Amino acid sequence: MSLPSSYFPQLTLLQRDRFEQMKKLYREWNARINVISRKDIDQIGIHHVLHSLAIADIIKFKPGTTIMDAGTGGGFPGIPLAVMFPDVQFTLVDSIGKKIMVVETIVKSLGLLNVITLNARFESVKQKFDFITGRAVSNLPLFLSMVSQCVKKKEINELSNGILYLTGGEIEPDIKKIPALSTTYNLSDHFNESYFTTKKLVHLYNFS
Repeated sequence: MSLPSSYFPQLTLLQRDRFEQMKKLYREWNARINVISRKDIDQIGIHHVLHSLAIADIIKFKPGTTIMDAGTGGGFPGIPLAVMFPDVQFTLVDSIGKKIMVVETIVKSLGLLNVITLNARFESVKQKFDFITGRAVSNLPLFLSMVSQCVKKKEINELSNGILYLTGGEIEPDIKKIPALSTTYNLSDHFNESYFTTKKLVHLYNFS
């Protein structure tokens, strides 16, 4: 069974097809516009798609949840999560126009109706969301300061509204500087590949 189906056997046929199509689309686009590291493109399934879906292995978003993927870059984790959660609304934001153009094209090619793209600095967004996702965008304290005002107060999910941040390495010093509650998930507990040995998902919530 191919990735990500081996970890998510509940995927529908449409979802499996979209993940396979996604990998092909990124390879085609990356040859023209570098949205993923050239040395990384052959590992897109693990390093980008599965890494993004770590969030889906930890929280099952309820229908109607709203999420902003801040600094989405090439569309990660937003696009894989949008495939996984068709009843969740995603807003993918990045200030680099050519990246958002690629993201928008891939979203349309995949037929995703639950994704909005926005070419802007994410700290300028005024809308509020249940969760903000980020993937190694900046250091955690800075990221929190730029997006905390966008988190809704009213909650509909089992996990508290807040920030879901994919990162790697030693992040405890940064977490200690943050005026918020936090939970850190080691992705090696969820996926077997060696790539995830140092990868983590940090959930920040109850900001002061």
